[in-house]
Amino acid sequence: MKSLVYLKPNVVIEPLIERWYAWTHLVSPSTASMNITKRHIEIMNSYIESPVLHSEAVKNPKMLGGPFMDYKEDRSEDIKKLIESTFINQKELISLSLAIRKLVLLLNKEAKGQSLEDLYDIVPDILKGYVELIYDLNGNPSFRFYEQLLYKSKYYNKENQSIALWVTNNDSRPFCLSTPRLDEDDILHLNIPFEHNFIDELSKMKRTPRPFNEIRKMIGELNETEETLFQSFFTETAFVPYTKYEGDSIRMRYFGHACILIETREISILVDPLISYYGYQSSVEHFSDYELPETIDYILITHNHQDHILFETLLPLRHKVKNIIVPRSGGGHLQDPSLKLMFNAIGFKNIIELEEFSTITFSDCIITGVPFTGEHSDLDIKTKMCFHVKIGNFSLLFVADSRVLEKKLYEHSQALVGNVDVIFLGMECDGAPLSWLYGPLVVHELSKEHDQSRRLAGSDCKRGMHLVNTFNPSEVYVYAMGQEPWCEFVSSIKYTDESNPIVQSNNLIKECISRGMIAERLFGEKEILYKRRK
Repeated sequence: MKSLVYLKPNVVIEPLIERWYAWTHLVSPSTASMNITKRHIEIMNSYIESPVLHSEAVKNPKMLGGPFMDYKEDRSEDIKKLIESTFINQKELISLSLAIRKLVLLLNKEAKGQSLEDLYDIVPDILKGYVELIYDLNGNPSFRFYEQLLYKSKYYNKENQSIALWVTNNDSRPFCLSTPRLDEDDILHLNIPFEHNFIDELSKMKRTPRPFNEIRKMIGELNETEETLFQSFFTETAFVPYTKYEGDSIRMRYFGHACILIETREISILVDPLISYYGYQSSVEHFSDYELPETIDYILITHNHQDHILFETLLPLRHKVKNIIVPRSGGGHLQDPSLKLMFNAIGFKNIIELEEFSTITFSDCIITGVPFTGEHSDLDIKTKMCFHVKIGNFSLLFVADSRVLEKKLYEHSQALVGNVDVIFLGMECDGAPLSWLYGPLVVHELSKEHDQSRRLAGSDCKRGMHLVNTFNPSEVYVYAMGQEPWCEFVSSIKYTDESNPIVQSNNLIKECISRGMIAERLFGEKEILYKRRK
């Protein structure tokens, strides 16, 4: 290839950690260690024991999102090799996981309200210097990590990170938390860390062509088959040209799930990026990354779940993002790792932590953090935030997957931020049990009753209408429902008309419309222009 080439628009840059789909809990060392031992190794051992069981389970809609590998053929030998490499390449994290479990049991046995100072002597050796032992005010023992030290230690190993390059022609993919990415003829695996500049330079080539040899020399040696495959990801054909928004209105574009792009002539704000691809026939019309501006002023991250922080979307955007706003973490607790440290570790700069009711001001825009309750199984997690975005006199409230647990909280919030013009509200009101996402972090066995009652659930109609009644919007949009086909591999959600979240959101929309509001459950893509008020 001697001429200028583009990266094809439907080339996936898939981030992996030891061949598992990378999400935040696999980057943060403490949560990564627990997921390796209590998710990955258990799923791999289960698959080796009975590949047929896994094959049958993934065909059952009721098992969607369960701990089952989804392969079209028996991959037992490959999984055996992956287990072997896991014990070699991630041995430090496996040891860390065992030490964390030992520390939890030790504290429960030995910490009875007396000073914790003497217990530092019996903290597992590999944790010494990385944890602080604490009580809450009621005498319950716990600990917190000095997370920055963990990222500087052997427990954060960039050599476990890689990317898989492949071309997608549809939205169908196995559930990402239970199916590792094995070798395939049409997938090129590159052993480069997420911070590597190659990802930025490759991503730029979707819009800006360059000589093939320039991008080729940024990666290591390839065999003949890999070389041919790598070349197949490029084309001399330019695709959809980007046109900057130059209108006088505020433009809102819905990209699917919880991803909203807000633009004016001066600014661009992208909320919870999860973006599908251009270049193939999809069953659902949608915007792609070709509709994103050349520069994104702010990305807003509402919370630390895999369907709201998607590295597959974020890493290719890194070169064009000025700032990322994340909720401030709880300060080193296992279940609440720092998003700022995590993003910094994988090559993002200008990460801004925002606290509740703190503000960021730029141009004629004010971004305010608003409390986010629910959807986190009653765990002590601070890293969650709703966002109030005010542009001039126009305001939007992104409530994400909040579940109204205490009405007075949002009434107090309204007294500070005022009424809003538009509310975006997630209504996945059933939610998975605590163990589905946080199970690997739990050391003591959780009863089935408690597990089922503590769910990752958002608002139903009654709770959603409380938000509507409190903030008095003119428009209400239900989003973050996971229904778009390109979201299924991270959300594992498939609804029918009888599903409770659909029924509840239908009821809310009907009630809002009866009051003269504009109301809709978003799906696929939508563009709305709002006139700017002086």
